[in-house]
Amino acid sequence: MVNGLSGQRMLIALFLGIALLIVMVLKTKIQAFLALIITTVIVGVVGGMPLMNITLENGKTFGIINSITSGFGGTLGSIGIIIGFGVMMGQLFEATGAAKRMAYTFLKLFGKGREEEALAFTGFLVSIPIFCDSGFVVLAPIAKALSKATRKSVVALGTALAAGLVITHSLVPPTPGPLGVCGIFGVDVGSYILASIVLAIPMAIACIFYSRKVLAKKYYWLMDENDDVVKGEYQEPDYDGAFSMDMEGVPGTFESFGPLLLPIVLILINTVASALKMNTGFMSVLIFLGQPIIAVGLGLVLAIFTLGSRLDRNTALSEMEKGMASAGIIMLVTGGGGALGQIIKDSGLGNYMAEGLAAASIPIIVLPLVISTAMRFIQGSGTVAMTTAASISAPILVAAGANPLLGVIACCVGSLFFGYFNDSYFWVVNRTLGVSEAKDQLTIWSITSTIAWAVGVVEVIVLSIFLH
Repeated sequence: MVNGLSGQRMLIALFLGIALLIVMVLKTKIQAFLALIITTVIVGVVGGMPLMNITLENGKTFGIINSITSGFGGTLGSIGIIIGFGVMMGQLFEATGAAKRMAYTFLKLFGKGREEEALAFTGFLVSIPIFCDSGFVVLAPIAKALSKATRKSVVALGTALAAGLVITHSLVPPTPGPLGVCGIFGVDVGSYILASIVLAIPMAIACIFYSRKVLAKKYYWLMDENDDVVKGEYQEPDYDGAFSMDMEGVPGTFESFGPLLLPIVLILINTVASALKMNTGFMSVLIFLGQPIIAVGLGLVLAIFTLGSRLDRNTALSEMEKGMASAGIIMLVTGGGGALGQIIKDSGLGNYMAEGLAAASIPIIVLPLVISTAMRFIQGSGTVAMTTAASISAPILVAAGANPLLGVIACCVGSLFFGYFNDSYFWVVNRTLGVSEAKDQLTIWSITSTIAWAVGVVEVIVLSIFLH
């Protein structure tokens, strides 16, 4: 452990903190954001971290307060601006009818009864070039519009979208995590992309099934005319009403999808150009424009000048400010989850657990899967989980003569396990869908992510029989 901290003491502190967090959000009036910060402080104090910030020999600051502020700021620094841009764009989609056009287009394209597949497929593709957090915020208005049109649960539709996004984000390069793991293991990225897409499909199918068969009936929540979530008794979907929607005055397909497709295309160009090191001349400009903050910002500007032209100035500003107001709670709880994850990283608990697992007598190919799964549960970040597992297990697997491709798959699959309070995506999904109770949040998203993980585990075991 770093700086003389006891690994066993930090582990006890973590389990105590999680137990108190669950009690606070389930049984008290303490809001989730405050509960997360309290938990972070408790984990640090019980674990023996310095109460006051200290400066280490390498110049870095170490302490409970530093972990809270850097974790909160670091998380929001990466996605906070995008969340703000995304919710403003989403509000314009809603106010102008663009979301209605998108929903109608998906209904026509996939046919009635396949809304979950349509959203999961969309998320599946979108999250290959962009982060799942950003993708969900931008695409959520489509799920809400589909819920209005078909009278299907917005929770079921939103969860299918979220699952499609997180699965490819966790498995398929060029997202940074899988790309880094391929580099650590020395695996050809092209070969792994093909394998990971094939492996991701059964995971998405399982999550769609859970959304449709369980969540759709257990959480029959719909969107009212004011875009508030309303709970009701389950009813069969109204496909006839959906396909006969009045589309008069609604923006066209290109106008509606343009602000959404622009950032996706720019980010994809940035990802490919960066991977191929095409960073000179005009390509350097495209790489800059493809940075997620710039790309989503350009999408918002496009939405303002195209869709926003249908609204008067005061209405357009009012709608965007309405979106900004809804972003506040999402940002706070997301940052709170980042603070909890950061104090665990700073303490060295993740590495302590990973090294302990590496020393255990378990089958060689299960090692990266177990390390990644444990790291994911302990500190929340899927990217940290898979890269840590790869760093520790790659030399062992190579020395044992195991197939490195299987090692990459195992690391990435483990990073999907049970997303909960210390995972920023957990908060983005639940809060965007209007889910505030902890029990519901765990049922809706934590179980969904675990289903994807479980299917991946089966795939790893089956592949280990054929790949040596």
